[in-house]
Amino acid sequence: MRLTSLLTKTQKTVSQEAESINAQLLLRGGFVRQEMAGVYSWLPLGLRVLRNVERIVREEMDALGSQELLMSALQPKEAWVQTGRWDTVDVLFKVPSQTKKEYALGCTHEEIVTPLVQAFVKSYKDLPTSVYQIQTKFRDELRAKSGVLRGREFVMKDMYSFHRTQADLDAYYARVSDAYFRVFARCGLQAKSVEASGGAFSDKFSHEFQVLTNAGEDRILTSPSWNRGQNEEVATLKEGDACPDHPTETLSWQKGVEVGNIFQLGTRFSEAFGMTYLDEQGERQPVLMGCYGIGISRVVGTIVEACHDERGIVWPKSVAPFQIHLVGLSGKTDEAQAALNAQMQEWYDALTSAGFSVLMDDRAGLSAGERLADADLLGMPLRILLSEKTLAVASAEVQWRQDRRSEMVLLDALLDLCKASFT
Repeated sequence: MRLTSLLTKTQKTVSQEAESINAQLLLRGGFVRQEMAGVYSWLPLGLRVLRNVERIVREEMDALGSQELLMSALQPKEAWVQTGRWDTVDVLFKVPSQTKKEYALGCTHEEIVTPLVQAFVKSYKDLPTSVYQIQTKFRDELRAKSGVLRGREFVMKDMYSFHRTQADLDAYYARVSDAYFRVFARCGLQAKSVEASGGAFSDKFSHEFQVLTNAGEDRILTSPSWNRGQNEEVATLKEGDACPDHPTETLSWQKGVEVGNIFQLGTRFSEAFGMTYLDEQGERQPVLMGCYGIGISRVVGTIVEACHDERGIVWPKSVAPFQIHLVGLSGKTDEAQAALNAQMQEWYDALTSAGFSVLMDDRAGLSAGERLADADLLGMPLRILLSEKTLAVASAEVQWRQDRRSEMVLLDALLDLCKASFT
């Protein structure tokens, strides 16, 4: 992708309403555009990041054997009345129609998925089963804030599992928990599984996956090496207690951003819809359910909060919109500029032909400082700089965004270095 062809442009400043780090950097870099409070359009750069997170999530959910589908976002009021949640879920968008009927915009999908799967589950032979989707959700937040961390419209992966026995549900729940740790690690995040209240979804405890950052709204009792913790709503341990798994560490309160959660729903929704199965003896039994969510767009915002410096975003390799940012500094003469342009095109073609995703800064009339500042802001993992100076010694200056380490690399060795950097 050439920067001259990219729809968006970088900005030096954004509205003062963008208080959070993720809002400031995503807006300045042209990754998103705010349409109203809590609602963002994902621009080409941001959408590439979003799709990379989705890809990681899909791979891990598919590995669990779950099947992807896409459910309706517009939901009938009757289903919500049947579960008793039409008047109890305060973030539910309620939509009137010209037919005098009311609908809901999906903030979650238990009311849709339960009767949907019910139509295909008749006997014990049909269980267990699991389905998931990646879809836009709508929640009427009273105070949408923190950029893409808390919005009225957001992208979410929600998965639902259906089981015969509690033991089967427990085993699957543990497998999903392990998969969630892998998802967040692959996205460059260190997440903790935190005990929390089930809220409007379950009478039991749930588990939130929290990433520690000052941008977080939740208070988590944990320790540095512990990948677990307790939300203050349900904490039974105290600050200063020894960590259960790491006795040499003491527990302390930290701020966290919730990037995922898992619930054991039991028969809460299957009973509401009369969802049962016939066991081996031909007796009807209730179906047990589990629910597992990941905030895809929230993960993107959390990555920015956790992976940035004073210059801009530092994208992990796995989710970066492009792997390589190819930058050329202006030549002093027309002949030098022509030679530089030819080298830029040659290396752009070589890198893309080798399978790398490349963003090339081919803009005219910008200073070296402006180009390098934009490269830092956009945060691609590897920057390759070509100039009269580097070409004079048949080299390129290479810099890794994560640690700002840079070195001169001979052009003959450049392709091998890129391959080694992304294996």
